[in-house]
Amino acid sequence: MSVFRSTIPDVAAEEPMVQLLDADGTRTPHEQLDAVLDEHGLASPERLRGYYRDMVMIRAADLEATSLQRQGQLGLWASALGQEAAQIGAGHAAREQDYLVPTYREHGVAWARGIEPWRLLEMFRGVSHGGWDPNELRTHPYMIVLGSQAPQAVGYAMGLQRDGLVGTGDLSTDTSVLALFGDGASSEGEVSESLTFAASFQAPIVFYTQNNQWAISVPTEVQTRVPLAQRSRGWGIPSARVDGNDVLAVLGTVRTALDAAREGEGPRFVEAVTYRMAAHTTSDDASRYRPKAEEQEWAEKDPILRLRRHLEQLDQIDEDFVARCDEEAHDLAMQLHHHIHGMEDPDPVHMFDHPYAEPHPIVAREREEYLEYAAQFDDDEEEQA
Repeated sequence: MSVFRSTIPDVAAEEPMVQLLDADGTRTPHEQLDAVLDEHGLASPERLRGYYRDMVMIRAADLEATSLQRQGQLGLWASALGQEAAQIGAGHAAREQDYLVPTYREHGVAWARGIEPWRLLEMFRGVSHGGWDPNELRTHPYMIVLGSQAPQAVGYAMGLQRDGLVGTGDLSTDTSVLALFGDGASSEGEVSESLTFAASFQAPIVFYTQNNQWAISVPTEVQTRVPLAQRSRGWGIPSARVDGNDVLAVLGTVRTALDAAREGEGPRFVEAVTYRMAAHTTSDDASRYRPKAEEQEWAEKDPILRLRRHLEQLDQIDEDFVARCDEEAHDLAMQLHHHIHGMEDPDPVHMFDHPYAEPHPIVAREREEYLEYAAQFDDDEEEQA
């Protein structure tokens, strides 16, 4: 049976969910996805240990970022605690030439694409205007406004069609786009408009929503009466629902979707069912709306523990490896701590340096106006002295 479906079942609850690893780590065979994973050794023991390390590392960075925000070093932090498999799996599913368009919580995806965590923290500190070169790393800067990145992602995908980079059969050049957003953003009008354009032009894009159960304090069942995976089918876009705490299921499903889009088969939609273990952001108090029993239920589905159990069943992991990963993660957290604490605030005038590639008269005028404004405070300090 194909992973992706184009029809809506009579009963919404019948929507199947792709899962390769049970909560206890047991592997369930899946003919289609096993073939995809085996094609390039994506499920080899070495790769599995790499995914485990990735998730441990990014969780440590995530926890340290939360601590730094509590210390007043970051203005805000949006934790991805509990969503590591949904992100590491999706990040590694993309091929090198694919273009990823994230929202503001894709720390694991960023890690998989080679973006150092300190670049993310600098942005949340308010001293970076993006943090990396999107052309070099094939990953768009973080987008804060919900759903705003979806039309841009579709536009980029349509541009790939016009550049002749879709459906040529050359896996080294054919390209697709992965647009990432949360369950709350899926209710935004921009996402609906993006589905319209993607379907109409058969754009090479995969819409990937991490359903972490809560859009701040609004549960998913209030946002939609059917599984999110069924929404795209009204546009004629095939979709799949996958266990977002199962790194292998995510990896295989998203790779299948991206390959289809890259080969010219049009857009796909993937719903990864996962859970946000932390609050929406550090300005939120999840205890005011989320039951403790629910949190405990999902804690038992921890994606890192699930993969570790699977590796233990394969006899491909030992305590020494686990300890090395934990030690590396601690070192990373300490590096982030010292890096952020040692940062100096940049001169605000630098905000006018790079809005355009070439000098622009409006920006130049605004820069002069800012300098005149800032000079007033220098005069006040001199008078007080």
